[in-house]
Amino acid sequence: MNFDLNEDEEMLKAVVERFVADRYDVERRRGYLTETAGFSAENWSLLAELGVMSVPFSEEAGGLGLDATATAVIFEALGRGIVVEPVLESCVLPGLYLAAGAEEAVQEEWLPALLSGEKRMAIASIESGSRDGSLWIETTAKQDGEDFVLDGEKIYAIAGAQADAYLVSARESGDATDNDGWAWFLVPADADGLTITQWRFSDGTWTASLTLSAVTVPASARLASNPDGFERADALANLARSAEALGIMECMFAETLDYLRTREQFGAPLGKFQVLQHRMAEQYAILEQSRALVELAIVSDGEDGFIRNVDGARAFISDASLELGHEMIQFHGGMGVTDELSIGQGHKRLLVLSRWPEPPLSTLDRYALAS
Repeated sequence: MNFDLNEDEEMLKAVVERFVADRYDVERRRGYLTETAGFSAENWSLLAELGVMSVPFSEEAGGLGLDATATAVIFEALGRGIVVEPVLESCVLPGLYLAAGAEEAVQEEWLPALLSGEKRMAIASIESGSRDGSLWIETTAKQDGEDFVLDGEKIYAIAGAQADAYLVSARESGDATDNDGWAWFLVPADADGLTITQWRFSDGTWTASLTLSAVTVPASARLASNPDGFERADALANLARSAEALGIMECMFAETLDYLRTREQFGAPLGKFQVLQHRMAEQYAILEQSRALVELAIVSDGEDGFIRNVDGARAFISDASLELGHEMIQFHGGMGVTDELSIGQGHKRLLVLSRWPEPPLSTLDRYALAS
């Protein structure tokens, strides 16, 4: 297998690494989280200008038309910086859904605005009755002439604070367990009957809860059924989450290794103690396993096993990343859980990545069923 990056991928990797080096450290990251949207508007515009938003989209849609390798490369680099800008949540995933199922006029209205960073969109699918990634959806969409009327609640739309629109899952049938009787609907943030409540997620970013009370949207707001397109979008999103988690793991491991080499106890660096060496060696092995699984996924892009390999990588990394985070925190002691160090900031982000949109056990079940 050839794991070498091509020229475009090397360029993207260098661009994102330079962005992280120039604009991110512990203090600036904390500062970005205090801004109105929970991230830097300047950084958001710059990421769009650099083409980071456009990577997985076709050239016809205004994207770069690159494959899964490029997606993994940029999100791993973003992960190393523990970047707070919601590239996946507010642009890539909703944009891929639009590209897969929205009418041409809707795509022309929204996709260029998303890829340029002018607008943001959030996915609203999780409800209070949802468990472990199930498709339990009580929100309803009833047809009224040429419109649809939506009613229901979504407990969170990740990175949904101050979004310009939401992709809302809703039932067209009355059965909340009917796997085929639901669809995505594009709901503008200023729609009548939509109530948005903002709150902070565990990683410090802003999210939103939605209440839809007789929200009326045109028939064109309904995304057409495209199982293959949506499945591809979900697979790329899971690959991005896994690659970002890998980057965060690398950052936390490198910082801890440096700490153990310089922090002295009993007249010697902590890294001289054999028990700590063994624990770091174990986490290094987990880190390399995680990298191997991401690489296995990206080299299978275009093959039948791609989605299964992505699920396998995410199921493993979601648990392994938290284990590594716990170890790195323990090596640092009480400071490890605070926002004073990137260790604590990174671990909080790993908590979100490991549980959104489903826990690793659900991903593992899907991986096993595909075997």
